[in-house]
Amino acid sequence: MENQKPYPDPDLNIANLSSKLNVGPDYLSSILNGRLNKNFYDFVNHYRVEEFKNLRRNGIDKNITIMGLGWEAGFNSKATFNRVFKKNRGITPGQFIESISR
Repeated sequence: MENQKPYPDPDLNIANLSSKLNVGPDYLSSILNGRLNKNFYDFVNHYRVEEFKNLRRNGIDKNITIMGLGWEAGFNSKATFNRVFKKNRGITPGQFIESISR
């Protein structure tokens, strides 16, 4: 996940990822659930949240909107992005940006 970075692809699903890893989807799902205690989407969305944070911190283009950065990180809907970010970080994306802008 960290080397090849497949998570910005909004169409990424367990079948695509398992194919890239040369394992079956059921096997990958059992590893994620059993060892990491996460389902596939929680696993991928963790990386997307971290990518959003890195994009914003690195300030590649400060003119990109919050949602623009969310799309760059792999989210394909504003509602999902906000919900997942708040679930992972305990704050909204806007609050995160405000906290690093101080």
